[in-house]
Amino acid sequence: FYFSYGFLLLLLHIPRAVIALEEKIIVSKLGDNATLSCIYRGRELHLKNLRVYWQIADDQEECSVVHALISGQDNESEQCIHFKNRTRLFWDRLKNGDFSLLLLNVSQSDEHTYKCVVLQKTEYNKVIHQAEVVLSLAASYSQPILSGPIKNSDSTGEEVTFSCKSGNGYPEPNVYWINKTDNSHLPPSQLKITPHADGTYSVFSTLMVKATSNMQIECSIENKILQENLSANYTQQKQSNGSSTENKNLEKNGQGAQAAGIISIVILIGLLVGLTCWLWRRRSSKLLSY
Repeated sequence: FYFSYGFLLLLLHIPRAVIALEEKIIVSKLGDNATLSCIYRGRELHLKNLRVYWQIADDQEECSVVHALISGQDNESEQCIHFKNRTRLFWDRLKNGDFSLLLLNVSQSDEHTYKCVVLQKTEYNKVIHQAEVVLSLAASYSQPILSGPIKNSDSTGEEVTFSCKSGNGYPEPNVYWINKTDNSHLPPSQLKITPHADGTYSVFSTLMVKATSNMQIECSIENKILQENLSANYTQQKQSNGSSTENKNLEKNGQGAQAAGIISIVILIGLLVGLTCWLWRRRSSKLLSY
């Protein structure tokens, strides 16, 4: 074990045909902890004869060391500052060949391909296992809010505008406008995606279409990495007599107010009858006493 990290970096360029290279893709949400898998399924291991290195494999920066285990002890001497106090090995699993790494509080800057290399000291230093893990990050978008229609002041009332917004997601989403009457896709009139300081995005989109007697519009926000698709719907139908659903709701509200008024009158009459009976009984009681 008398070689430097510089020699190690050269060693990591050994042709992959020498040691089978495992490759995995994992998805983690922003702010969560991510486990980078590296499991050796071989004979029993002695930690004092091992060196385990985790490093960034897809970036040629000066510092690429994520975590190092030398002779059964963590070695932080050349660990990148970005990963200081953010990496952990599972000590109860090491003897079983599980060299997986726990990465704490992941952020966008942690999106890399990571390489795990396990070396064993025998007659010579040899690589007995290596693995690559691609870390992708994501965050769920909020339930979209769909508003409309809003009449265009320059129109004659035939064109209406819908707006759809969502936020706190990552990465940038796909936005779809759908006419639910025939499931056709409609091109957005405006699409604005805004990045925030915490790395997440918010999205705002508008759609301008000609009003119809049966409008059924859907706004859909897709997060491909999380395979999430959130949608909001707007429906406005015209009745056979030409009145809209909004008029129907007003009619229902009027009927409800009328019913409430009738109930109030009935209760008032009941109270008056009860009061009259009480006064009559009281008068009768006084006459009998007399």
